[in-house]
Amino acid sequence: MAGQLRNRVRLLALTSQSERVAELRSKGLLPLQGNLDEVASLRRLAGIATRVVHLAPPKSEGWSDLRTQALVRALRLRQKPISVVYGSTSGVYGDCGGEWVTETRLVCADTPRAQRRVHAEAQVRFLGLAAGVRISILRIPGIYAADREGGTPRARLLKGTPVLQALDDVYTNHIHADDLARACCRSLWHGARQRVYNVNDDSGMKMGDYFDLAADLYGLARPPRIAREGASAHLPLVLLSFMNESRRMVNTRMKQELRLVLRHPTVVSGLA
Repeated sequence: MAGQLRNRVRLLALTSQSERVAELRSKGLLPLQGNLDEVASLRRLAGIATRVVHLAPPKSEGWSDLRTQALVRALRLRQKPISVVYGSTSGVYGDCGGEWVTETRLVCADTPRAQRRVHAEAQVRFLGLAAGVRISILRIPGIYAADREGGTPRARLLKGTPVLQALDDVYTNHIHADDLARACCRSLWHGARQRVYNVNDDSGMKMGDYFDLAADLYGLARPPRIAREGASAHLPLVLLSFMNESRRMVNTRMKQELRLVLRHPTVVSGLA
């Protein structure tokens, strides 16, 4: 969140953990204690933030995102923010059979996880339309970065987790965490009203090829390839759900409207 004070930007960080207050202050942030699962604690947000970046995920059950719903209600209580950026997921598109996907494609969420994000997008859009707030919805694929927990394929490669054989493999999309952060900033200040942006790099790789590339860069063994039939015996259900969706995201709008020049245009650069 950002608040304006005499032409100077203050950065506020909402946290539900009191032990993080000192850490946030050391980074130049103003901690604001509140919990998206406790509606009453969010009232202090009202009228404070002029610009908001909302990246908190929904709870892991149900079909609705009550956290985003609670935040939207709090932001409407007093003076409304100028702009809100919501970090959604590319999963709202569902399985596209490997087709190229632009932001105009209708959402078709196939899982409860993605359906919760569809609900969150609707809540944020309502804030934009009802309160005149400039809304940017970022549809984000797999985020990676060496300093992010689980942010590279290394751990999975060390476990020898299989990937699908080329015949059954799916297209996947990625964005480096640093480029995602820059996209959030650009959207916060320069995003068009009520606009959706695909935020992904230019890789356009199949999942197995991505892990092969990472293995080669790290000097590790490439993962074994298996057929989709029978894959449930080797892979957890969550991982299988990602392997059931194939799409190639078009990022032209991000580049042209936000004028974002990717520092890591492909995973080759980012992983290296």
